[in-house]
Amino acid sequence: MKLGEKINSFSIGVFDSGFGGLAILKEIVKVLPEYNYVYLGDTARTPYGSRSQEVIYRFTLQAVKFLFQKNCYLVILACNTSSSEALRKIQQQYLPKYYPQRRVLGVLVPTAESAVVESKNKHIGIIATESTVNSGAFVRELKKLDPEVKVFQKAAPLLVPIIETGQQNSEIIKLVLDDYLQPFVKENIDTLILGCTHYDLVKEEVQKVLGGEVKIISEGKIVAEKLRDYLIRHPEIENKLGKNSIRKFFTTDLTSRFKILGKEFFGEPIQPEKIELT
Repeated sequence: MKLGEKINSFSIGVFDSGFGGLAILKEIVKVLPEYNYVYLGDTARTPYGSRSQEVIYRFTLQAVKFLFQKNCYLVILACNTSSSEALRKIQQQYLPKYYPQRRVLGVLVPTAESAVVESKNKHIGIIATESTVNSGAFVRELKKLDPEVKVFQKAAPLLVPIIETGQQNSEIIKLVLDDYLQPFVKENIDTLILGCTHYDLVKEEVQKVLGGEVKIISEGKIVAEKLRDYLIRHPEIENKLGKNSIRKFFTTDLTSRFKILGKEFFGEPIQPEKIELT
């Protein structure tokens, strides 16, 4: 369905390159439990963080098309890499041509807004994937909000693979985090953005390295509250959404690990269905 859509059974779609977006969805469901949700994790091709912008856009667009086919009216790119490398092009080129009434939103802007509010000394750190860091998207958004803010970035390519293999509580994660985070300590940051949905699972370890005075910005609660505000401000979208508390989960690679980690990220068991993106 495209133009003239009026059916009141649309869902909210949430997309991530892997499991991390389930942590975002968990917080959204806490705040907005009545809506219908469709989650898609592209686990067969994760991580996105070291891929080219062209490939990230193509993969993300395939995911958006799939979620639209599953009757999602509003799609949230829970993946920071997709939000930084593909969102703008989808919003400016794809949607106006094919789905002018539907919306695709990202997690990057609301996270940046929260970080600027929280920071007292205007020294903000960002730990993210290589692609997100290289895109400069967080820096751009933070500087828009406050030109005086000083931003310090660090790519953390090892974190997603470690977390995706269920080693977030291991000794190796502590060593890796200590290596990645020491530069932020030297820069006297008072706020750190966890610029990847996966990192929420190691938030406590991050806090231990940086100390209790540093505010850690993770995205789940922020995105949930911003989505609630968005739906209040856009009743023309909210009125189209079904409210049967239906939740469906899809993945491009169905392994036992998806169910195990899926439960850890989402907070309850999930029953995913395997699909292919083209």
